[in-house]
Amino acid sequence: MNLLELSQNIRKIRLEQDMTVEALAKASGFSKGFISQVENFRLTPSLKALTRIADALGVSMSALFSEDGDTASQYTFGNLSDGRELDRDNGVEHGIRYFSLAHRHIGRKMDPFVIEYTPASPREFKLHDTEEFFVLLEGELDYFICDNNTHRMLFPNDTIYLRANVPHRVELAPGCTYAKGLIIYTDKSVNID
Repeated sequence: MNLLELSQNIRKIRLEQDMTVEALAKASGFSKGFISQVENFRLTPSLKALTRIADALGVSMSALFSEDGDTASQYTFGNLSDGRELDRDNGVEHGIRYFSLAHRHIGRKMDPFVIEYTPASPREFKLHDTEEFFVLLEGELDYFICDNNTHRMLFPNDTIYLRANVPHRVELAPGCTYAKGLIIYTDKSVNID
């Protein structure tokens, strides 16, 4: 494999994971400029650098050198503590932290996240063009659907399944200072009917 193919494989894997150059740089410990130079075949990275890049992408070193470009795996093991924190919809300012659980699986059709809730100002209603499944793992939440009058208190092990484009928002229940849930978004291109 030549340098051009290697650099294009790195870029392809990064893009398949919806990861920016900046995010890959941060995760690998390199500068944004270094990653850009690697992807634009301006420099030849060392094996040590390639190992760090592969680790940051969550793939094996061999995936970077795959001749056929097929980096998708049949399975990917992980752990709830392996989640990669993402800033999604300015969640942090509303006391919501998202941790992507399947960021290492290329070509996925679902996006599972662990979400942590802490006290903050209430968030406005959101809707997504994907379906979602939510299960509360810890704490108590007040789950609002469509408007501020339609809501339900959720307790650990309660679930909700939402179709695409249903406005909703979540608040910590009165007296609760921490909650944790698991949410799974479907790929909008997946037809599950």
